[in-house]
Amino acid sequence: MSPTPAHRDEWQRSRLRGGDVLRLGTAGLRARPMRAVLSALGIAIGIAAMIAVVGISASSRERLNAQLSALGTNLLTMQPGEQFGGETIPLPPDAVARILRIPGVQNAAATGQLAETHIYRNRTIDPGLTGGIAVLATDLRLLEVVGGRIERGRWLNPATARYPTVVLGRDAARRLGVGRSGGLVWLGGLNVSVAGILAPVALAPELDGAALVGIPAARRAFGFDGRPTTVYERSTDATVPTVRELLGPTVQPQTPNGVEVSRPSDVLAAKNAADDAFTGLLLALGSIALLVGGIGVANTMVISVLERRREIGLRRALGATRRHIRLQFLAEALLLSTLGGIAGAALGAAVSAAIAAANGWVPVIPLPVLAAGVAATTLIGGIAGLYPAIRAARTPPTVALSS
Repeated sequence: MSPTPAHRDEWQRSRLRGGDVLRLGTAGLRARPMRAVLSALGIAIGIAAMIAVVGISASSRERLNAQLSALGTNLLTMQPGEQFGGETIPLPPDAVARILRIPGVQNAAATGQLAETHIYRNRTIDPGLTGGIAVLATDLRLLEVVGGRIERGRWLNPATARYPTVVLGRDAARRLGVGRSGGLVWLGGLNVSVAGILAPVALAPELDGAALVGIPAARRAFGFDGRPTTVYERSTDATVPTVRELLGPTVQPQTPNGVEVSRPSDVLAAKNAADDAFTGLLLALGSIALLVGGIGVANTMVISVLERRREIGLRRALGATRRHIRLQFLAEALLLSTLGGIAGAALGAAVSAAIAAANGWVPVIPLPVLAAGVAATTLIGGIAGLYPAIRAARTPPTVALSS
């Protein structure tokens, strides 16, 4: 039977405006504020964890990029490698001179280990307590090539490099108990003056635990044969791959495979890759927390539907359509999850900024991540509230009369 004009007018007047949907959606939240807060808290914790992890990772990556930009990615190191028979072929004394002839090479420096020479705080120390400190002969260009700097005192110069004078790495100075320059240490049976102490060298961490003397002094006082054990080389960024291929044949023409070439910045990049893997694990845990929060929202909405059956039945009896009921409860779920998402995004951003500031990093919180986080919580809330909304819409009007 077709509806009469009066019925058509009644159906047309039965409309639910956007403001009405919002008011009805907040009614349930306002009626049970503590339940709403606890349900939103689950969503907030999940999204806060995810945003904090992303923010901390982004801040750490920004610090690494800034560090690499300052230190440069064009440093290569070269050391003697092993042959098939396990034999190690030493580098030639003129290795640095050979390397400087390669096109694209900007600078190079070498260190040679004095294996039989040890350093102690003073002559009364047990000779067996070396502290793991390597004594290295070095040329004067080393600090410039590796991007190091002096923390206390001064670097070697043409005069001090000719006499028993030492520069200590940060860790070597700490092990020896030396906190300033100008004092004396016992090196290879001689009292030697400490010219300076290095700041940590990011691209050559092996220098942190070393004692450095000039090559002329190492030859004269400690019998250094002039063969380097490590060569550091700087080239232009564009020529790094080519230079890397030429280092072996240039230094050891007969056995080019007997030269081991590495790029220290790759170690930092590998560390960043490991951090990314760890970040992925934390994001997965954050996603689980977010899913649990979504289940909490669904549970809250189902209970809300059961508790408000009389209200739903009464509204149906007064003319509310199933669509109106669906919109009401779906809006309630969306509001609940969105508020939780906004709170979680703010909390995650605050935690990320606090941790970055505590570590001296520049806080980096990608805005798209914040927007995506809130959008994800809204989507999860919509999915979580869909079934309760449909169930509420199926409540017959007779419920209000029979309850």
